[in-house]
Amino acid sequence: MNLLLTCEHAGNEIPEQYSEYFEGADEVLESHRGYDPGALDLFNRLSGLAIFCQPYMISRLLVEPNRSLNHPQLFSELTSPMEESEKEDILNDFYLPYRNFIEGKLENYISEGKEILHISVHTFTPVLNGEVRDADIGLLFDPSRDLEAKFCESFRNKFLEQDRNLKVRFNYPYLGIDDGFTTSLRKIFPEGYLGIELEVNQKFVSDNKMEKRLKNDIFEALSKAVNHL
Repeated sequence: MNLLLTCEHAGNEIPEQYSEYFEGADEVLESHRGYDPGALDLFNRLSGLAIFCQPYMISRLLVEPNRSLNHPQLFSELTSPMEESEKEDILNDFYLPYRNFIEGKLENYISEGKEILHISVHTFTPVLNGEVRDADIGLLFDPSRDLEAKFCESFRNKFLEQDRNLKVRFNYPYLGIDDGFTTSLRKIFPEGYLGIELEVNQKFVSDNKMEKRLKNDIFEALSKAVNHL
């Protein structure tokens, strides 16, 4: 099994030509709504395990790369008022090149006979709408796909070998079958592809850096789980 890593919410960059739409929005851009704090740091730590890695550095507030084209939250409240022509430009310049590039890489690898484990690296805010998220790590997958379920069971076991106190939950704080990049890729590649979203609680993140011990635990757990497949 070959590991491929992506990070859809790695950064909060806004291209200069769209900066006018984000005047006065510095606070939200720096929040969990603008990007996933700590995700890029973790992604970089795990990158040595993968045959291919790709982060997406543009803020999800411009366009959400982890949503399908017909999703109502594809554009944020800051960009949804744009003219349709501007939205098309954003899709053609940022969203589609990223998604198509990853899809092309997968197509090449799978056509070569490689089996691909795709880990999409994310972090989640500890509290959302007043509700405390009750997990340290979430593993999002499609329960109807046996290999994804089997991998996540192994991955959780390897986490607990590293730290018995970690609370690792399946399909939390989101469902693995909700709209997302891995969900769409499963439809394109029904064979030879496993799509897992790794979600880590941002309580372990400070100044966009994840706690070193947890990063190392995740690295070791992922390395062992991949080798166990």
